[in-house]
Amino acid sequence: MSEGLESGGESGGDRADRNFVELLQGARVAVTGVQVLFAFLLTVPFSPGFTRLDAFDRRLFYVALVSAAIASICYIAPAAQHRVLFRQGLKETLVRRSNFYGIAGALALAVSMTAATMLVVDYLFDSTIGAVTAAVVALLAVWSWFVQPALDRSGAPERETTLSDDRRG
Repeated sequence: MSEGLESGGESGGDRADRNFVELLQGARVAVTGVQVLFAFLLTVPFSPGFTRLDAFDRRLFYVALVSAAIASICYIAPAAQHRVLFRQGLKETLVRRSNFYGIAGALALAVSMTAATMLVVDYLFDSTIGAVTAAVVALLAVWSWFVQPALDRSGAPERETTLSDDRRG
């Protein structure tokens, strides 16, 4: 095997480049939804019905708004940091950091979606239906975004992932 090449025939630098591109592709999918949610939440206080919200619903709104802002920051951070760190030889660091930001962004998005759902359902119906609906949304997000992949990771044998393995999913 040539020096600098890992299993699968790609160098560490090539692998870091490919991983970063894959992370950015995933972020592009999420950031659109986050930005739409964030933009919507920014308009809510200016609607006539907002004044009818009680203190609890205003707090829910605050949680939804701030967590959507945090999710936006997390999903945009890799691209912004890439610009600042361009040609500094820190691609592997950027890949690890971007992965962290992607997970943090998903967590913040789950919080925002849960709070926003609870706010709307509580406003339309009552707090019990709102809490149950929010719990279902939260559990679905936690299961599908975090628990299920964590179980897959923990059950997978320790090995170096090759390019062909990555393409299989």
